Amino acid sequence: MTEKFIERPLKNEKDKAMQYLNSLLEQARKDNRSEDIENLEELTRLLHTKKYGLVWEEHAEFVEEEMKTKIPVFVEDTDRKIVGNPETADYNFLLEGDNLHSLHLLEKTHTGKIDVIYIDPPYNTGNKDFKYNDSFISKEDSFSHSKWLSFMERRLTVAKNLLATDGIIFISIDDNEYAQLKLLCDEIFGEQSYKDTLMVELSSTGGNKVGTAQKGGIVKNGEYILIYSKKDLANTNRQPLYDFVPGFDKHFSLFMEDDGNVIKALDAIKKNELIVEEFKQLSNGKEKLSLASFTKYFDKSEKIQEFVRNNLSKFCRLREEVPNIPNEISDKIQKDKYITWHSGKRTAPYYLTQTKNGKIAQLAVMSATYHNTDDFISVFGRSTIRGDYWKDFWRDTGNLSKEGGVKLKNGKKPIRLIKQLLKYTNRKNGICLDFFAGSGTTGHAVELLNEEDGGNRKYILCTNNENNICEEITYKRLTNIQEELPHNLKYFKTDFVDKTKFPDFTLENELLKYVTPLVELEFGVDISDPSVQVILTEERLEELLQNNELKEKTTIFIHPDVFLDSKEQKQLEKLDITLQEIPDYFFGKELWL
Repeated sequence: MTEKFIERPLKNEKDKAMQYLNSLLEQARKDNRSEDIENLEELTRLLHTKKYGLVWEEHAEFVEEEMKTKIPVFVEDTDRKIVGNPETADYNFLLEGDNLHSLHLLEKTHTGKIDVIYIDPPYNTGNKDFKYNDSFISKEDSFSHSKWLSFMERRLTVAKNLLATDGIIFISIDDNEYAQLKLLCDEIFGEQSYKDTLMVELSSTGGNKVGTAQKGGIVKNGEYILIYSKKDLANTNRQPLYDFVPGFDKHFSLFMEDDGNVIKALDAIKKNELIVEEFKQLSNGKEKLSLASFTKYFDKSEKIQEFVRNNLSKFCRLREEVPNIPNEISDKIQKDKYITWHSGKRTAPYYLTQTKNGKIAQLAVMSATYHNTDDFISVFGRSTIRGDYWKDFWRDTGNLSKEGGVKLKNGKKPIRLIKQLLKYTNRKNGICLDFFAGSGTTGHAVELLNEEDGGNRKYILCTNNENNICEEITYKRLTNIQEELPHNLKYFKTDFVDKTKFPDFTLENELLKYVTPLVELEFGVDISDPSVQVILTEERLEELLQNNELKEKTTIFIHPDVFLDSKEQKQLEKLDITLQEIPDYFFGKELWL
């Protein structure tokens, strides 16, 4: 790097301003200009006053500074391309290089197109987990928070631009930088975009923690996930997650019989001789059958559980809230009876009855509370919708080092955690980005969830190759899972075009050499596929047409300066060719800088 590189540019600007202000103040004092002295002292105070919000000493990065003269580009490592599923033309992408460079290029291809972002950035613990300008930041560094915030601010600002209108970003963090990150994200995404903070239980009080806890210390078992989205999550079709709840829910105290009668749930249970006999054996005949005692033995008996599962649509409870019911329907409703009413576009029917005091109520059935749960061991059972406390993920850590067949000393997250975040977002055809890819868990989770629910999500992973992490961990994991989860992958590396070495009229031609990876990235295609062509010159188009090299129904990505005469247009129409203009914004900004 050049000696002119300034790591704290704003400090120098402020220092210069203060020096100038002090000189004015000094002269005002010499001239005994009391009004000027008072005003200049007030300006000095204001310059030193913190405003509301996050204030830190901004630092500059080498990787950002070099972009002033070196333009980031992608080049493909064709030896690492994976064609695991030749039946589809869709591709995922692994981008090797500093993620600031990758994000800079993704702004050209994916602005407003990313559905889900998950990142697990360095936590800045001071334990050699965070580098700034090629130096590890220790706890003793007085600018450790400022450097981390400068690092995150640049990347999150781009992330905001990449998110789709209803996109969502998840950011893992612990207590070292949680408070600072929350304020930073409020500034970048807007306070109105903050949705919640998940508390994820990632460890238990065991091992060395026991001694600390016994002495009265508070041990850390959880981490946080900040959630931001431009849209209201409740109105963008998110999918709830469910946790298992043991026992029988005594609130479902009624039972709908096939003949239209509503009876007490306990009476329905007592009608089943097998269940009555099972209860006698479990209680040794010493307890009276009631809903409370039935609940007590529910988890101990497969027969009782099966009986309940077989009658999930019959066990019910009263719900006072009812929709607007037409008179011809309400006139049919009787006490101790129920009718079924289908309303509008609602899939599930309403079950309506009349209470003892003559009011109309609906019957909520138990089946609505039973789901395939999202616990460590998934079961079909009584469940509750998960809130912002995500418990028991410490159970996954026992197998964490084996997931994906790769090891990562620090920061590897359970695949179930990432998979459930993606499941919650409910974007089966979405694009998922992780620009702190680490061990590649996000890519693995995307493909695993696709396999489970038939989705067609695609992933983009960004990571540097420090200590060969991209090649030997991230890429290796994506290779390891191919037998179980076959899919296609392209591997791009960051390179640079030094604009100082090219006159203005040749720089564009040089940059055009690197357009193909951006076309592939934006449209998720592989131009080595015969059905896809990139044409940058009129000579190339003429060559393909003259040699009959264009196949029917081919997609051509064509440079906007390539002119088509009427004959060429007819030839392309005859072949049912789809023309896609190469965006002129790929390198337009760099050409004008």
